[in-house]
Amino acid sequence: MTDEEFEIIDELYFVTTYSDLKATTDLTDDQLKDNLIQMAQRGWVRVYKSVDEESELEQLDMENDFQSYYYLASKKGLFEHNSQ
Repeated sequence: MTDEEFEIIDELYFVTTYSDLKATTDLTDDQLKDNLIQMAQRGWVRVYKSVDEESELEQLDMENDFQSYYYLASKKGLFEHNSQ
């Protein structure tokens, strides 16, 4: 797990909006987008269309709409985070 990934997971213990995540990390939009996509593909992050509506990654347009989604660390992501 990279330092950026660690920083992101550290903020995702609860469902979090993209704007809140952006405000609490020192990462650019491009860094956040790239990391969130990779982490979601690894199963470390779950992506929600709304606070209570989890979505399948294949049904989302992460490249263009990543700022409109909500994020939450998965059990797998928390395990990786806490193993560091």
